[in-house]
Amino acid sequence: MENDPRPLEAIRVDIDNLDAEMVRLLSRRIELTQEVGRVKGRDGRPFFTPERERAIYEKLAEINPGPMTTTQLRAIFREIVSAGRAAEKHMVIAYWGPPGTYTHLAGIQTFGSSVEFVPYDNIPDTFAAVERGNADYGIVPVENSLAGVVPQTLDQFPTTSVKLCAETYVPIHHHLVSVADSLDKIERIYAFEQPFSQCKNWIRANLPNAEIIDSAPTAKAAQRAKMDPESAAICNRLAAEIIGIPIVAEHIEDNPNNRTRFLVLGFNEPAKTGRDKTSVMFNVRNRPGELVKALKAFNDNGVNLTTIESRPAPRATFEYMFYADCDGHRHDD
Repeated sequence: MENDPRPLEAIRVDIDNLDAEMVRLLSRRIELTQEVGRVKGRDGRPFFTPERERAIYEKLAEINPGPMTTTQLRAIFREIVSAGRAAEKHMVIAYWGPPGTYTHLAGIQTFGSSVEFVPYDNIPDTFAAVERGNADYGIVPVENSLAGVVPQTLDQFPTTSVKLCAETYVPIHHHLVSVADSLDKIERIYAFEQPFSQCKNWIRANLPNAEIIDSAPTAKAAQRAKMDPESAAICNRLAAEIIGIPIVAEHIEDNPNNRTRFLVLGFNEPAKTGRDKTSVMFNVRNRPGELVKALKAFNDNGVNLTTIESRPAPRATFEYMFYADCDGHRHDD
């Protein structure tokens, strides 16, 4: 009959032939990216160009005929692009560690797996790694949709020489991990304060008597739980995979729409795309109406502010600086 499937071996022969052709084409793509790398090196151009990579992903979404989803296609090409970039230049990425944190996950989402990720103990050290040339780029969190801004990140900007090269948003999904045989045997939960606060309803309903032990960051909480058979931890899937601890309950977060925004630190300035965002910091004299005047300048020039936060000035008592995000590129007319 016409609708009867072909023999399995015949289908597998076609798959093997396609795999061989894809390997040939991918190898040719790597050769082309190596050529691109030589041009970039000669001209002093940056090897990471987020605007170009975004254009690649958008073009792929346009030409995707299915049945593969755009998300699946992007995940595949993220690693293809990462391998190509690695063929241009070995790249070191600093991030707030240890391995398995959401910052690590943001780094993989941005750069793929074909880079060298180096964890740092805190946000200031991550900035310093880029400033001193120990890393090509850095990844730091700046804002969470539930908890607000990350002050440790904002406080680095008045004194740093690095620029913001790109941003990425990571959905925050928390899982309960444990080596215990059942939830009934869990007496303690190792958790960083913020993830715990975002899972309170689930914990209250399922483990109301468990002792909560503060443990930061989430990857270290999972490490402690792996060594304690009567405990559990709250972490993401990446941390669970790296540490090798089973997930016993998935998606225990109270709000499924929680996201964190991460910034890519570096020294190259992205080209204009027409869909840009610029971050600025400024201070004003401590006089009535000075902040209003500063904000009016944005309005008078048709600049849309999307975020504004105040932070203590680093060298003055009870003086403040203002951090703002606005639509547009710094070189827009």
